[in-house]
Amino acid sequence: MKKNVFALVALAALSLTACKKENTTAETDTVGTTTETANAVTYNANVAESKIDWIGGKVSGDQHTGTIALKDGQVFVTNNAVTGGKFTIDMNSIVVTDITDAEMKAGLEGHLKGATAENADHFFNVSKFPTASFEITKVTEENGKQMVEGNLTIKEATHGIKFPATITVTDADVTVASDEFEIDRTKFAVNYNSGSVVKDLAGDKVINDNIKLKISVKATK
Repeated sequence: MKKNVFALVALAALSLTACKKENTTAETDTVGTTTETANAVTYNANVAESKIDWIGGKVSGDQHTGTIALKDGQVFVTNNAVTGGKFTIDMNSIVVTDITDAEMKAGLEGHLKGATAENADHFFNVSKFPTASFEITKVTEENGKQMVEGNLTIKEATHGIKFPATITVTDADVTVASDEFEIDRTKFAVNYNSGSVVKDLAGDKVINDNIKLKISVKATK
């Protein structure tokens, strides 16, 4: 039994960081606030058709994949263009998608959520921080690509991020589909086995600081 528990903890240490830096976000301090203009049309997020995909892994290259769901959200549209948005992320909905063994899957998900007193703050501590949030503050175009800019809050730490996305607006709905991008988990006090935070870790225990994310949102009137 002790070997099984150790295996679960070891697997958890693989999670929620990226292996290589590609399409890295431009992380800054907070970048303004969401503005809902008087003539903005509000679209409400369809949480059943919206999700955040994540990929994370050790520096050695091992990785896991999963999803996180939205709790609620709104997208603001002015003159057929997205001008803002507010989203609540349900951190209790963290799911691991690449493990088929039920016990191992539950063990990793529990570690990410902080299911025990021992590992409560290793990752996301969902009993204390059940939600995260993202606010769209600006959508611009750079080199023919739409860029979404806004503030991401995890564990009460807020930082500005910027990422490329494909945005489609119709009379009936809005879809926002991001390219794959990265955030640095340590900016949000998710420091478990980070080589930049915890010194003298063995190479096979070091978890990369970056998490790869891909956001898919559908919102309707």
